[in-house]
Amino acid sequence: MRRSTAWTVAVLMGLVFGVTFLLPLGTVVSGGFFVGGKFTLRYLIGVFENPVYAEGLLNSVKIAVGTTLLVVLIAVPLAWLGNRFEFAGKKLLSGLVLVPMVLPPFVGAIGFQQILGVYGSLNTWLGTSIDWLGRGRYFGVIFLQALALYPIMYLNVAAALANIDPAMEEAAENLGCHGFRKFWKITLPLMMPGLFAGGTIVFIWSFTELGTPLIMNYTRCASVQVFDALKEIGTNPFPFALVVVMLLASAGLYALSKLAFGGRGYAMQSKAATVSGVETVRGLRSVIVALPFVVVTGLALLPHLGVILTSVSQPGSWYQSVLPHAYTFENYREALGHGITVTSIRNSLLYSSLAVAVNIVLGVAVAFVVVRSDLPGRGALDALAMLPLAVPGLVMAFGYLAISSYLGNQDWVKESRFWQSLLDVRTNPTLFLVIAYAVRRLPYMVRSSVAGLQQTSVTLEEAAANLGASPARTLRTVTLPLIMANLIAGVLLAFSFSMLEVSDSLMLAQRADFFPITKTIYELFQLIGTGKYIAAALGVWAMSFLAVTIIGASLILGKKMGQLFRV
Repeated sequence: MRRSTAWTVAVLMGLVFGVTFLLPLGTVVSGGFFVGGKFTLRYLIGVFENPVYAEGLLNSVKIAVGTTLLVVLIAVPLAWLGNRFEFAGKKLLSGLVLVPMVLPPFVGAIGFQQILGVYGSLNTWLGTSIDWLGRGRYFGVIFLQALALYPIMYLNVAAALANIDPAMEEAAENLGCHGFRKFWKITLPLMMPGLFAGGTIVFIWSFTELGTPLIMNYTRCASVQVFDALKEIGTNPFPFALVVVMLLASAGLYALSKLAFGGRGYAMQSKAATVSGVETVRGLRSVIVALPFVVVTGLALLPHLGVILTSVSQPGSWYQSVLPHAYTFENYREALGHGITVTSIRNSLLYSSLAVAVNIVLGVAVAFVVVRSDLPGRGALDALAMLPLAVPGLVMAFGYLAISSYLGNQDWVKESRFWQSLLDVRTNPTLFLVIAYAVRRLPYMVRSSVAGLQQTSVTLEEAAANLGASPARTLRTVTLPLIMANLIAGVLLAFSFSMLEVSDSLMLAQRADFFPITKTIYELFQLIGTGKYIAAALGVWAMSFLAVTIIGASLILGKKMGQLFRV
């Protein structure tokens, strides 16, 4: 890529990121520190002095810490076993441990309560009345989020372990270092960057998760408090201050992990320098190694099973019983025939398609600058494109909402229906939802495109140029076909996760005729009577759709899929 072209692309990308990413963040920060045009720390300090907000922040930290620790306990042993042993059914079980990614945790909460609630299946089967979800449903929230998020940690740790040269561990064994000491001294430090990459994402995600606490009715946490304060966004600075605190906490953790582990690396010989460290096990040993995969998969499938059973239950037929008393597929008919659900499916398809189109252009452009140019600072552009993974979706959504609220109150917007429908989420949230979806999922497309370009020799493009092909023709006829598999994987992930985006959808979509799928599921769940069952049926449809896309992406990317969740 010519340096002039690279500079042009980099500047344009910087402007786009400035408007769609940095501006919302700046709006949130300014709303917390600047009130009435004057700088003040009053409201920021007031967040910690207000017992309600302070409790909410503390509970959010507890959720994040509990979820992250549980995720580590689940994912690290599985990744280590998968890396060290070859056993019967390994490919199948390794694929099944990723199943939780096909269901947003807040949807799984619908079925989760049916199974582990006081009057749920487990208590009915055991003849007890134990509150398995915990006082205030705290344990239910962290358990459900851990079962949904551990695949991110598993993918990162598995990728890190796969890159470790077995010769390093063999050398340690030759020097008398065995067992847990070898893991602690050699393996753990070598895989630490991957461990903290996954841990950072899980912590930030669970710290700001909105949908799961809402469905579980765990309202004493910061994310739900922000959601409840949306009506005061134009008059009360406290919601801004609370969001700023959440942003600073997330950014601080991200910066700390990058400082401590982002630049740490250990030089290793090529993996071809030694034989593989994988040990093949058979018989009883094979069963013992496979058992953790089976147990984790079984637990992780509980929310999915609960959602499926709820979706086929007749209303009121699953109460104080192990299984529903009566079954019906009427819920699916109503879900696909209900006016609000049909509209929401159409809306989500529109928002996600537009967002993916934006992602393709921006992702390929960034990847070309990063891989195919010698531009100074191209690493900064790559890091900026990955930052949305480290910034909570709740914070971004609040920033977009604040911008829309400000623009919507301007006279020139009020006087024009066109500008109202474009810039005011109260009238039409399409623009802001598309931008939010695109920015949040851009890292997947960037990493997929970068991986494809790194695997494609630049000499093929140079040969086309030497034969007289223009840069545009070279891109169209040579480069894009060669990296098409990677682009398809990025598109599948960006589209599917956009379809089931939670924070942006719940906060920005305020009119029923513009609800995406996730907002519709939440609204249906609130309805008395058949709402929960129709919401579960819609959740099964969403789960099936996401399962197909993630399986497709994982087949294309293989072990490189873990890089998509690395900041």
